[in-house]
Amino acid sequence: MKNGKAVVLVVEDNALIRMGALDLVRSAGYEALEACDAAEAIRILESRDDIDLVFTDVQMPGTMDGIKLSHYIRDRWPPVKLLVASGMTILQESSLPSGSLFSSKPYNEHEIIDMMTRLLLSDSRSSAEVHD
Repeated sequence: MKNGKAVVLVVEDNALIRMGALDLVRSAGYEALEACDAAEAIRILESRDDIDLVFTDVQMPGTMDGIKLSHYIRDRWPPVKLLVASGMTILQESSLPSGSLFSSKPYNEHEIIDMMTRLLLSDSRSSAEVHD
């Protein structure tokens, strides 16, 4: 956390949805960063060591979708929390890295804030404990 404020990286290719998600993150009291695809998200993660949570869409242009990105982040930056959302795909959370959460789009703003808060307050607990 930077200055006591969690840092959330929003990864979304649709500019309007990304702007709404950034506003949502800020309204929850977190610092918001943005990326339009997985490649940009990885560049940001490589350049900063203060990112606490990545909130990513599943469908994105490029060689890596949000599911692959979330697994890549879990392998490379294990402490980073992951929240994955999709309007096209309904996922089993078991297809995501341990400790990740999934939300379908359009998402409920209160639900997303609750999910971010639960993830950020969780420590290294297992996925099963995060879902309690």
